[in-house]
Amino acid sequence: MSEAQKNKTVSSSLPAMILSLTGVAVISAAILGGVYQLTKEPIQKAKNAMELAAIKEVLPGDFDNDPYADRITRTQKDGRNVIELYPARRGKEVKGIAVKSYTNKAFGGHMEVIVGFYLDGTINNFKIIEQKETPGLGTKVNEEKFSGQFKGANPAHEGFKVRQDGGEIDAVTAATISSRAVIDAIKRAHKAYRKFNAGK
Repeated sequence: MSEAQKNKTVSSSLPAMILSLTGVAVISAAILGGVYQLTKEPIQKAKNAMELAAIKEVLPGDFDNDPYADRITRTQKDGRNVIELYPARRGKEVKGIAVKSYTNKAFGGHMEVIVGFYLDGTINNFKIIEQKETPGLGTKVNEEKFSGQFKGANPAHEGFKVRQDGGEIDAVTAATISSRAVIDAIKRAHKAYRKFNAGK
């Protein structure tokens, strides 16, 4: 086969190759889109169920309303992140409030927590619901040894920071960034709670 014939063959097969690759890409995109649509609702339902369980776990006292149904959403200044407040009531009286908060200062980036507050602003408990921390290190912020320090603490107190920053909270060993991130998220939750409590 001459050089001219070879060039002609390559030239004629190139559009066919591009067309084939385009077809494969379109089909793949359609399949991925279909899978996403099929799994989107079940994933969201599972996430909602996990959040509801966390809300019930962190809220103080007894309540007879549905805090999840009564939630109040506050969009942050960046327009992307939101903070959700879940008031727990018995009758018309608010017994406590859970707040879903976030931080972007974690070692793995974004982290979400749900914090339960008493009416005086002290913490009953908190639960991390989304994180990408290092397994065996940053993920230890979920453990009682660390989280137990927050029960009864008030984020408005001067000592509400890790000891490395002059505070009273023992950071997880080798995971100071993750520990600081939890504190940052809880402080943001507390700020939202104070605004809610003040009627703002």
